[in-house]
Amino acid sequence: MSGNNFEDEVFEEGIEAKFPFKPKKYDGHDHSDLKNCSLYKILPPEMKKEVEKNLHLLEYLHILPIDTIGIPRYVPKLESKHGDIEHPNLIYKVNDEIYVHIYPNKNDVRDYYIPIEPILLTGIGNMVKELEAKMVDHLTGIEFDPQDIEEKKEILLNAMDEICVIGEKKLVSGSLIKIKNSVGARLFPDKSQNQDNHIYLSREHYKALKYSIIRDKIGLGYLDPYMNDSNIEDITCNGLGSIFIEHKVFDGLRSAMEFTEHETLNYFIVKMAERIGKPITFKDPIVDATLPDGSRINIVYGDDISKNGSNFTIRKFNEIPFSILEVIEKGAMDYRIAAYLWLLLSEGMSGFVCGETASGKTTTLNGLTAFINPDSKLVSIEDTPELQIPHKNWTREMTRGSTRGGGLGEGGGSDVTMFDLLKAGLRQRPNYILVGEIRGVEGNIAFQAMQTGHPVTSTFHAATVEKLIQRLTAEPINIPKTYIDNLNFVIIQSAVRRPDGKIARRVLSVNEILGYDPDKGGISFVEAFSWDPVSDSFVFTAMGSSYLLEQKIATRLGIPAKKKNVIYDEIEKRAKILERLHNEGITNFYDFFNTTSKIAKQGMLRIQF
Repeated sequence: MSGNNFEDEVFEEGIEAKFPFKPKKYDGHDHSDLKNCSLYKILPPEMKKEVEKNLHLLEYLHILPIDTIGIPRYVPKLESKHGDIEHPNLIYKVNDEIYVHIYPNKNDVRDYYIPIEPILLTGIGNMVKELEAKMVDHLTGIEFDPQDIEEKKEILLNAMDEICVIGEKKLVSGSLIKIKNSVGARLFPDKSQNQDNHIYLSREHYKALKYSIIRDKIGLGYLDPYMNDSNIEDITCNGLGSIFIEHKVFDGLRSAMEFTEHETLNYFIVKMAERIGKPITFKDPIVDATLPDGSRINIVYGDDISKNGSNFTIRKFNEIPFSILEVIEKGAMDYRIAAYLWLLLSEGMSGFVCGETASGKTTTLNGLTAFINPDSKLVSIEDTPELQIPHKNWTREMTRGSTRGGGLGEGGGSDVTMFDLLKAGLRQRPNYILVGEIRGVEGNIAFQAMQTGHPVTSTFHAATVEKLIQRLTAEPINIPKTYIDNLNFVIIQSAVRRPDGKIARRVLSVNEILGYDPDKGGISFVEAFSWDPVSDSFVFTAMGSSYLLEQKIATRLGIPAKKKNVIYDEIEKRAKILERLHNEGITNFYDFFNTTSKIAKQGMLRIQF
């Protein structure tokens, strides 16, 4: 959103910032001496430090109805406990330039998400237009590769530095210009007052212009604050109207930004598609792509196939994935389930994480990879890069599709499918194969891999074990029922609604596959763990009778039949290790992997019998 006329909610034609309050009038007075600002005087100490660094935060606070809602609470680091606030009115920091105001919405379940950007500074709207006009002349004739982001960024910033002068311009004589800034006064020759291509501005406005140029010419424009916020999981534009957000702390939120005209929305989507190298047209109106940071985007273009107009959904990519301890912290499973899965994966068992869309399958699978032996060779196969594996010996394979119109992919060549990559992966002699998601015929190859001794883990869209088996044994996967027991365990995960109305991810069950039962003509399986929705806790239903622990793992480890109970002691031991690591704060994905690797190397995981 560019510009800063708070009295008028329209920032650009077709795009509006619908504040959930009536903005107070703000005259944009000078804040060079903050001690004279009455609002600054009443701010808490932490907020004072932030407005000293970023005046646009103070300008935003000036337009708030503080007499009604009070001064928002400043949170330097957002934590899960803040999501329990009933009517949150707080501001948290995204990075050195961007803040977010979570504003209470008493009329809806979704509170408001309001980005606070440097471009909110008074006067920036006109400066942006002036700078862009001058940059067109300045960059004429300069050739550069538009795909090289760093080169483009450097050229734009160099041009901006040559155009912008920090300080106040005052004519001293017919031949000299005096520039007054915080350092002191300097004299520059005035070649021509009428042909002066410089912009004279304050240091704060310079920072805001720099932010604006990078955001709009390099980043994703209006979406940049959302893309920079690591607390956001999904960004959805359903057409005209608000942008909706799925937040890790506050769940569902409603952005203050709205698209109000189809023409503006279509223009924004076309430009966004071009920027990621996936042009979109009415003839080819659907795009699935990966953004430069690894996030997934789906775009549907035009109102002939989408009644509310063009729409898009971005599934954010986490630079550092959740560790299994962070999954536990969110309540998705407990230490004992994690300890059980740790033992299964370290002993080469194959398993699927199943559930509906947005149930947290990939997050769980990613967290579980840390339990695979650290000296293993891993091969991952994906449509879009989501898995992040901490192992050093990791081969990452990606599918490739041909471009529209029958042309070849960017590097030339034909389609390379999951099926192709799985066949190739088997020749690479991996200790483990991880598949981002099994959907079709590649499932058959995955089971062949299991049968030849290559453990496989994957995600799968199925809400129950029964539905999973139905899909595996039907077209197009066609796994013979007698092969199903090559799959050892199945995790069923779902998004559930808590008593307070909030959505949470939970592992509903962990199941052990026993195999084909010729008498019943079906696949037998038992629940090893189940979730109790009343107490929101997990029950180890297979305690003392686990098929995988006793018949597979214990046998594999050479544990005598009379001493198989020690395998359950191992689960308890590992659960305590996980709890201790959690209490010690070792929750970072890579720190957790390194720590458990050291524990294994020191022999602490050897089972004594």
